Amino acid sequence: MSNTASTTAAPSGLVNTIALAGIAGAVISVVLVLMSLLGEGHASFNTTSDGVVWGLPVATYVFFVLTSTGLTFVASFGMVFGIKEFYPVAKRCVWLALATLIAGFTSLAFELGHPFRMLWAIPTSFQIVSPMNWMGVLYLTYVVFLLLKFQKINAGDWDSPASKKLGIASFIAVILAHSMLGMVFGMMAMRPFWFGGMIPVYFLLTALLSGIALTVLMSYVAYGFNRDAMPPALQDLLKGTTSTLYASMPVIFATVLGITILALTTRTATGLWSHQDGFQAFDWMVASPWFAIEVIGMLVAFFLMANPGTRAGVGSQVVAAVLVLVGLFIGRYEFVVGGQVVPVFKGAWVDGFVQYAPSLTEWMLLVLSISLCLAIYAFGEKKLRLTDAPVS
Repeated sequence: MSNTASTTAAPSGLVNTIALAGIAGAVISVVLVLMSLLGEGHASFNTTSDGVVWGLPVATYVFFVLTSTGLTFVASFGMVFGIKEFYPVAKRCVWLALATLIAGFTSLAFELGHPFRMLWAIPTSFQIVSPMNWMGVLYLTYVVFLLLKFQKINAGDWDSPASKKLGIASFIAVILAHSMLGMVFGMMAMRPFWFGGMIPVYFLLTALLSGIALTVLMSYVAYGFNRDAMPPALQDLLKGTTSTLYASMPVIFATVLGITILALTTRTATGLWSHQDGFQAFDWMVASPWFAIEVIGMLVAFFLMANPGTRAGVGSQVVAAVLVLVGLFIGRYEFVVGGQVVPVFKGAWVDGFVQYAPSLTEWMLLVLSISLCLAIYAFGEKKLRLTDAPVS
């Protein structure tokens, strides 16, 4: 495989629109968020120390950073495991991984209030038994490797020993970092809705699904939803007409989605069956109309991707990708908030669940994260030749 990068120009009209929308959304939302935080402080969030402590901003953070993980996985299919059919999406995936990571950490930074304290708090009081501490360290390592890897491929170096080692290092770092994120929740025995050794595995599975969905969606966005404008290799990948089944994006999409639906079903059924205190959160989850939207959307997407007659269609893939991303975001919100709706040490004096609804400030943080992600993506699409791929 040659290190020479080929460039195919993508239509700029839709990307220009996304750039303008992203910049406008980021400016408006950050002004509103700052006005609220400077005027009211953390009271502008509908979270309380005796109820739901982590709300929509944390769910937004989890959604975006796990999507970053999934994008790195998709990029690694080609850059780490040598499945060359995935090279046409690799560079775009690496850039999107950076964009989603920035979007996620922006939401977390505003939620924390004083994020820069980590710069001296972590080194001066290093807590070796704290998953949250190691999560921060591993995230930093992941970002460094990801930036270095993008610099390599942006310079046309895809296959040198140094470039391959950076790809492997990024892949290992992202698994460790986001497994640690799963452990932050999974080690909380006082929150049965979160607790369990399989939570890091579930996070990685759903991360891969969100990465695949965003890869499919943004590949079409880059070319104005016109697959005929794509390079032949990218068309083959998305249509599933590659020479090998494991390099068929629709088949991989359907497979990972099917496994995720099974995992969600078994986790929910187990939670509803159990009478252990704290598992009442599953009753709260399934009673919400958002859960129905999540499940129905996932099932429709699975039908579109599993059915040979629909999975290769542009419309089917775009609809499936959107449904999966919406469903996964709802799932992140259910997971983060659901783990807190049953009060710790619940007694007979507690009637029902802890009530929580995101405030306007929290919704604006979601808009800010989405807008930043779109603006950063559009910048890369226009200035950094995300359509590049190595040629034989």
